[in-house]
Amino acid sequence: MKTIMIRGRKVVGGHAKGTAIVSQRTISGWGGTDPYTGEIIDGLSDIHGENFASKILVFQGAKGSSGWSCIFHLAKLNGKAPMALIFNEVSTKVILGAVVMDIPAITDLEQDPLDVIDSGDIVEIFADEGYIVVQKREENNYEKLT
Repeated sequence: MKTIMIRGRKVVGGHAKGTAIVSQRTISGWGGTDPYTGEIIDGLSDIHGENFASKILVFQGAKGSSGWSCIFHLAKLNGKAPMALIFNEVSTKVILGAVVMDIPAITDLEQDPLDVIDSGDIVEIFADEGYIVVQKREENNYEKLT
């Protein structure tokens, strides 16, 4: 299994390890995600119908209103939040979302995480130390995440 380490910048500290779910696009909180199930309900999303609950969410950034943090806070309260965030575009929406969920979050990585990480990879985040470790999944063992 191939392992990759990438340095980045901490947004919210902490440590998490889990299965990645990757969106090449921005994610809408309000109207784009279901905080009661963790499902992506935005019909235009490249991960529509998939579920981010208890997974490492890797994505471009947040889109939409400041309701993003409210929806993701509800997801946390319902036990359906991602376990960590890795993202490219820094905005108040995504940072506030990470803070209210109180989950590890990292950005400004040396390599574009969307080019390196695939859904199904195992990702370990060491946010306080400012790096992630990616264990590439075995192609033969991948099943669609739900």
